[in-house]
Amino acid sequence: MTRHSASFGRRALALPLGVAVVSALAFLPGTAAAQPDAPSVPAAQQPKAEGSAMSYVVNVREGHGGWTAKYVKKAIAAAGGEVVIAYDQIGVIVVHSSDPDFAKKIRQVKGVQSAGATRTTPLSAQSSDDVDAARPLSAKEARAAAGTAADGQDELEPLQWDLPAIKADQAHKESLGSPKVTVGVLDSGVDDTHPDIAPNFDRNASASCLGGVPTQKDNAWRPVAKESDHGMHVAGTIAAAKNGTGVTGVAPGVKVASLKVAEPATGLYYTEAVVCGFVWAAEHGVDVTNSSYYTDPWLFNCRTDDDQRALVDAVGRASRYAERKGSVNVAAAGNAKTDLAQEEIVDKSSPNDSTPVERTIKTADCFDLPSQLPGVVTVSSTGAKGLKSSFSNYGKGVIDIAAPGGDSTAFQKPQPPATSGLILSTLPGGKFGYKAGTSMASPHAAGVAALIKSAHPKASAARVKALLYRQADAVPCTDPYDIDGDGKVDAVCEGGKNRNGFYGVGMIDALDAVRK
Repeated sequence: MTRHSASFGRRALALPLGVAVVSALAFLPGTAAAQPDAPSVPAAQQPKAEGSAMSYVVNVREGHGGWTAKYVKKAIAAAGGEVVIAYDQIGVIVVHSSDPDFAKKIRQVKGVQSAGATRTTPLSAQSSDDVDAARPLSAKEARAAAGTAADGQDELEPLQWDLPAIKADQAHKESLGSPKVTVGVLDSGVDDTHPDIAPNFDRNASASCLGGVPTQKDNAWRPVAKESDHGMHVAGTIAAAKNGTGVTGVAPGVKVASLKVAEPATGLYYTEAVVCGFVWAAEHGVDVTNSSYYTDPWLFNCRTDDDQRALVDAVGRASRYAERKGSVNVAAAGNAKTDLAQEEIVDKSSPNDSTPVERTIKTADCFDLPSQLPGVVTVSSTGAKGLKSSFSNYGKGVIDIAAPGGDSTAFQKPQPPATSGLILSTLPGGKFGYKAGTSMASPHAAGVAALIKSAHPKASAARVKALLYRQADAVPCTDPYDIDGDGKVDAVCEGGKNRNGFYGVGMIDALDAVRK
């Protein structure tokens, strides 16, 4: 079995025009832990910091006095833990403890299914890891686009090649989506004062989930100084208003909510925040969630490791709860141009909140969270020519559907008047800019899911997903796939026209979403 070694970037890519750059804005998970053929993690990286608080999730087993088993909470205190918040709906408890043996102790308690540290550094030991900025839209580009906008188009829409790629421009002539439908953006903060976001912003469904505890106080869902603009770009792709100016979202008539789950200082997405985001979405009428990230600090969370198994359980419970409550959960496949269907993958990037240690993971036991959880729609990225993006992960049986996420303009150049192969969307402060990544593909799919929900308001999450897949336009494998034209095959696609490792069931279709 050939092993694939790669650095696994999971969020947006800042790809300069004409340059093949495939390094992510922020690097996600990794792994470490006792794997059959992986090195053990040095003691310095183990979640044991005497006298320094660590964050944990404790997952309560069903059938032991209900999810809110009082004796488990008492046992947490006895083991040296402090309950931060208990999500009794799903049996997940967020705990802080300075006892380095807390997880070991609490796993022995009757009624506890799993428990583990959500990070490998103490709560007070986070370091800055700013993400790259988007390439801003130039004034010259804006003026040129405004001069080519047709009747009914927003000023910058001519630069959005991604909309006609999924027939969204045609769909908007029939429906913009319903304001009764809300898409929750689990990401960095969203600036709801932006003129393209403000008309469609759902304040009631928005919150900050940092630390695992939801709050709406002081507009906590907004980005702060030096915070990533990632969530803002995602939000605009989904639901930027069709108001004559700026850009147009895939579903410009639906609402968008900000569920802030990324740490502003580090750009990392920890389990407790992600759990909070899904539970909040479930209980505040969110119809679709978008997750353009992977849960830190592990790229792959392996059920063969006690700590990582707890993270899989916690995020899995939360995402399933959201789906049971009616949310369609959509997630990005990742930017490491890796075949996720391989039996083994070499991960050199985890844990990404301390010192990464190379390990080989078995994909049967280890999962990206939340993209590889059951029920989650996993989205690969395509460029302006409709081919798999150079950076996009792939894998037969892993990828569900494809959507535009951009690519280097040198590889996939759009038709004029569009000039960049990247995706144009909103940025904080009323600005606009380009990004590329599966992070940009996922919100396109989330937007189409929102259009389907608008057309079928009583449809269950399962029904919306079924329609999303059924309406997709089948795309056969690209064979051979030589994206840079150097004569060498860059990736191998497996499967037939109707389902394969590059495009899943095919390209999302916004027109069918509003018609069928």
